[in-house]
Amino acid sequence: MRRVQYERSGGPEVLESVSVEVPTPGPGELLIRVEAIGVTLPVVRKVREQREPIALGGEVAGEIVAVGEGVTEYAPGYRVTGLVFGHGYADYALLAEAMASPIPDGASAVDAVALVRSGLVARGALEAANPKDGESALITAAASGVGHLALQLARIRGAGRVVAAVSDPSKAEFVRGLGADEVVEYQQESWGTPSDYALDAVGGELLGPVLAALAPGGRLVAYSSGGGVIQAYDLLVGGKSAIGFQMARIATGQPALYEQWRQELWQFYAARQLKPAVHAEFALADAAKAHEVIESRGNLGKVVLIP
Repeated sequence: MRRVQYERSGGPEVLESVSVEVPTPGPGELLIRVEAIGVTLPVVRKVREQREPIALGGEVAGEIVAVGEGVTEYAPGYRVTGLVFGHGYADYALLAEAMASPIPDGASAVDAVALVRSGLVARGALEAANPKDGESALITAAASGVGHLALQLARIRGAGRVVAAVSDPSKAEFVRGLGADEVVEYQQESWGTPSDYALDAVGGELLGPVLAALAPGGRLVAYSSGGGVIQAYDLLVGGKSAIGFQMARIATGQPALYEQWRQELWQFYAARQLKPAVHAEFALADAAKAHEVIESRGNLGKVVLIP
């Protein structure tokens, strides 16, 4: 089978396709014939920044072809999606049964990788903000794989006004089409009327402007891998708060809640309330091109690899 990996850190050019043996599922594992792979910014960043190479994991979707000892909920022939912590950029991947989610009839593998993991992060970040009906929401990276779903989920949750923050004006039409009432660009001096809460997927130097764009008592939920620093005085003067959100804590510590959120996402999808968008589909051998799109922040929705 084919697998994409790399031997040294760097940009997209370090990725290479190699031939390896099909893995064997261990206890509690599912062997998936992969049909779609979601490309994420954290993985792209790790390729460039980590000193030692890592397995390119992430969201996969496909058909189960074998199961390991102790698997009780699934069997060969089931179609599932889930988060792979080992090698996921491959024709076949190993997925822990606990991380698997059934793909409903009528949904494609591409729909699944565009919706579930990114949707869970968006759903969790929104939950951390503890939104109330009628409050205004500010979503950064609003055109990204997670951001475009967070924008829609905020509206579903009852936001009275949704502000989409984007890196480029060319993304304005896309986010307005998903329900954004206002669009601001990161470089703007003023982001308009302050919002009650913000879901930030960017971090870094953008944390200051996001915090400044919150109303008194506003809540900033940071779920970015981009780091950044917040000054305590900026929280104090406006009675604002900053909350960190990490999806892994929910997946491992609150599996029942994790499953509840997964089911909600599919329900919203079936009701056409939540529409995952796919920016582009690339062949597995073109993984470098997919990473280039993510690094350039040019995507409108999800970037997907197709083995």
